[in-house]
Amino acid sequence: MPTSVSVVGSTGSIGTQALDVLRTSPSEFSVEALGANRSVELLAAQAREFRPAVVALADESRAPALKDLLPAGIELRAGAEALASLGGIGDVVLNGVVGFAGLAVTLTALRSGKRLALANKQSLIAGAPAVAQVRDTPGAEIIPVDSEHCAIHQCLRTGALGEVAKLVVTASGGPFRGRPAASLATVTVADALAHPTWAMGPQNTIDSSTLMNKGLEVLEAHELFGIDFDRIDVVVHPQSVVHSMVEWSDGATVAQLSMPDMRLPIGYALAWPHRLGVAYAPVDWSILGSLTFEAPDRAVFPCLDLAYEAGRTGGLAPAWLVGANEVAVEAFLDGRIRWAQIADVVRSTLDSCEPALAAGTAVVDEIYEADRQARDRAGKLVEAMTA
Repeated sequence: MPTSVSVVGSTGSIGTQALDVLRTSPSEFSVEALGANRSVELLAAQAREFRPAVVALADESRAPALKDLLPAGIELRAGAEALASLGGIGDVVLNGVVGFAGLAVTLTALRSGKRLALANKQSLIAGAPAVAQVRDTPGAEIIPVDSEHCAIHQCLRTGALGEVAKLVVTASGGPFRGRPAASLATVTVADALAHPTWAMGPQNTIDSSTLMNKGLEVLEAHELFGIDFDRIDVVVHPQSVVHSMVEWSDGATVAQLSMPDMRLPIGYALAWPHRLGVAYAPVDWSILGSLTFEAPDRAVFPCLDLAYEAGRTGGLAPAWLVGANEVAVEAFLDGRIRWAQIADVVRSTLDSCEPALAAGTAVVDEIYEADRQARDRAGKLVEAMTA
C-alpha cells in the first residue's frame, strides 16, 4: 500500500517541492489531503493533478472561488481550523505552513498519532510546551524537514544520543555574509531576498539574512534532540554542502553532505525509515571544489544571540521571539522599517516578555496569548519607528 500523505501549505516553497517528490514516486505515495492559506488557482491545479480526498483553504472568503475550480468528489474545508484538521489525515503529515500559524497543524498531527514531516520550525519552537504534552501520543513522531535538522537526524543514526559531544549547525551566512554593519544600514528588500544558495519563501529568506533563521534552528535542534544550548554550535559554511554535523564523545565528527536541494530532506522525511530511490542532490566530487567554514559575526547579526537568549530563558520567551520576529520581518518587507531595525524590534519586545508558564492543560491558550502580546508589542515598536 502506498503511504498516504497530507501536504499542508501545499502552495508554498516547501509544499510545491514536496509535491515534486510525490510526483516522481507515485507507486510509493498517495496524496490524501492538500491545504493552503489563500492561493486558490494553484491549489485547484494541484487538486486536479493529485485528486486528494480533501482540500482545505484557510481564507474562508476565497473558498467559493476554489469550490468552482475543484473536480467533483473532493471535499472542501474552509477556515483556519479546517486547515489544521488536515493534520489528522493520512499516514504522514507534511507541515509546510509558514510561521506560528503552523502550530495548530503540528498539534493536530501529533495528537492524531501521525508521523509529522516538520518544515515549520516556529510551531515547535513557540509551541514547545504544548508540543511536549502530545509528542508521546502512540504513533506520533517528528521527522525534521529543515535541511540542517534532517542532516543531524541522519548523523545521529551512527551513534547513541548519550555519546553526543555537540551538534554543529551550518549556516550559509545569507546574502550579507562578511559585510560590516555600517554597509547594511541602507540595504533593500531585494538585497535581503537575494539568497546565494537556497530558494525559500520571503519570511525564511529574510530570516536567513539576519541569521534569525539559524537562531531558530538552534532552538529547534534543542527541542528535537534534547541537547542543551551550550552543546549546539553554529558555523558559517557558504557552499551549503555540509548541512550539519554531530561531534561525538571520542572526537569523531559525522557530517551529511549533498548539494542544496530541499527535495532531499523532504523525501527523507516522507520515506522514513527508508530512503527514496530518487537521487535529488548527489555531490559531483570531481568539480565540488573547496568547502570553507568560519564563525558567525555575532555583532553584525545579533538575532542569533537573541534566539539563544530566548531559548535559555525558556517558558514563553521563544513564543515572544517568534511573534516579534514575524512582525518585524513583515514590516521590513512592507518598507516600514530598515533591515537593521528587525533585531531592534525583537530585542525590545523580548525585554517586555514575561516568560513564566503555568502548568496545566491551558498551556496552548497561554502560548497563543503570548504570541498575541508579542505581536502587539512589536507592532507598537514598529509604529514608533515609522512615526
